[in-house]
Amino acid sequence: MNPIHPPHRKDHTSANFSTRTWKIGSRTLSLNGEARLMGIVNVTPDSFSDGGHFLESAHAVDHALKLEADGAEFLDIGGESTRPGAEPVSVKDELKRVLPVIQGLREQTEALISIDTTKSEVAREALSAGVDIVNDISGLTFDPGMLKVCAESDCGVIAMHIKGTPQTMQDDPSYEHVVNEVSNFLVERLSALRSAGIVEERIMLDPGIGFGKSAAHNLELMQNLAEIRGLGRPLLIGHSRKRFLQKILGRDVEERMAGTVGVSIALRMLGADLLRVHDVRAVKDALMACETLMEWETG
Repeated sequence: MNPIHPPHRKDHTSANFSTRTWKIGSRTLSLNGEARLMGIVNVTPDSFSDGGHFLESAHAVDHALKLEADGAEFLDIGGESTRPGAEPVSVKDELKRVLPVIQGLREQTEALISIDTTKSEVAREALSAGVDIVNDISGLTFDPGMLKVCAESDCGVIAMHIKGTPQTMQDDPSYEHVVNEVSNFLVERLSALRSAGIVEERIMLDPGIGFGKSAAHNLELMQNLAEIRGLGRPLLIGHSRKRFLQKILGRDVEERMAGTVGVSIALRMLGADLLRVHDVRAVKDALMACETLMEWETG
């Protein structure tokens, strides 16, 4: 396997990242590329990295609380795998998986909780159970009702780019210019969300690493975060343990924690606002160590 190397290197350590505000209910967060952490809680039997590990709700709650203790400010609960080729699940099954976890967490923590779903009914029930954020991999396009559900709430919204669906997205994805095309999609979604009544300050964007992109596409997107962040909204990056790391390192999924940590440090330098990761403690420690040694210039 030939390793993939970036076509060029840039010095981003002195970048100046303008501050964004993200409104989530009654909270207003000030974000300036400091790379806060979102812990991943997959309540699924088939997620690519940890499927089946936390399918029991009590186990999932305990895992989420550990992620919070390790340094996650956000907990992302998902009941449907979005790995390449994953089969859809019903609304009933998805709710059966996620609601007990959300309810259990809401009784024990004030951490910000997001629901990772593309279904408006799941989002509605999750919001009623105390969720703060709707994290939709489709950019609120798969379910026409999702815009209305989010507009009627004061929740935070994460709108992601995807090309195709989880069933088709890795079938030879191609772009003329991946950064421009992803940016244009996100601009269109910003406009659609605003038109639906979702104020811009409630929206975070996600370029969708691994969702309809080759390893080279993923690297190009991450190298050009400043351009995407220029759209005016904070950015979430979900890179943890993903397949592009295999292309870079030649490591199987269970051996990608170190690669995830390395990319996390680079993403902080490149201006990511929120990192969605499995290995919260390792990433948090690495970022703290770097902060101690280096002076970061932020807006």
